[in-house]
Amino acid sequence: MDYGTMLALVVGLGLPIAVVFAATAQGKAAVSAMESIARQPEAAGNIRAALILSLALIESLVIYVLLAFLLLMGKLPPVLEVFKNQ
Repeated sequence: MDYGTMLALVVGLGLPIAVVFAATAQGKAAVSAMESIARQPEAAGNIRAALILSLALIESLVIYVLLAFLLLMGKLPPVLEVFKNQ
């Protein structure tokens, strides 16, 4: 495979894979927080703060992947140029 093909695969698959894993991680974090609040209602404030912080960090990773996705989109050759070269 040439560079353009590999770059297109990375750009096309990188963001969806990152979003799927981030959504799964956010769901697991929320479930764990709800279970913790159910077990210890008096610690709900601390658990909620930790949950919000962890969700923000998980989401920031997806934003970094989106930024890399947008930067790599500019490196892809135009589709017509690729077909003319073949």
